[in-house]
Amino acid sequence: MAQQEIEVILARHLADHLAIPVFIVDPDGSLLFYNEPAEVILGYRYEETGPMPASEWATIFHPYDENGQTLEPEELPLVIATTRRHPAHKTFWIKGLDGALRQIEVTAFPLVGQGERFIGAVAFFWEARK
Repeated sequence: MAQQEIEVILARHLADHLAIPVFIVDPDGSLLFYNEPAEVILGYRYEETGPMPASEWATIFHPYDENGQTLEPEELPLVIATTRRHPAHKTFWIKGLDGALRQIEVTAFPLVGQGERFIGAVAFFWEARK
C-alpha cells in the first residue's frame, strides 16, 4: 500500500474518534476508510469491505432518490467533492449491505493540503430525521 498524505492520516485519525459517520476517499475517489459509526449505516464493517474504487462504492450501497430512482454516481456529494472539488450536500436513500433501507444526509468536501495539493475528499453523513 502506498504511503498516504499526512492530512489523510490525520483525517482518518479524526474520523476514528468521532461519533458521526465519516467516509474518506483519495484523489481518484477510491475509498480509503470509513469509521465505526459509518459501519452501522452502511451495514458492513470497513474491515470486511476494505479499500475500493469509486465505481464500486458509489453503487454497492445502492443510492436512491425520494422517488426510488437509482442515483448516478456523479450525483453523489462525495463524487462531486472529488471530481468538481467543491463542497456538496444531498439527502437520499441507501440500501446498506445489510439490506436495510435508510434515508441519509451527506455533506462532502474536498481535502486540500498545504500548497493547494488536492488529496481526496471526506463525507460526513447521518440518518435523516423522520
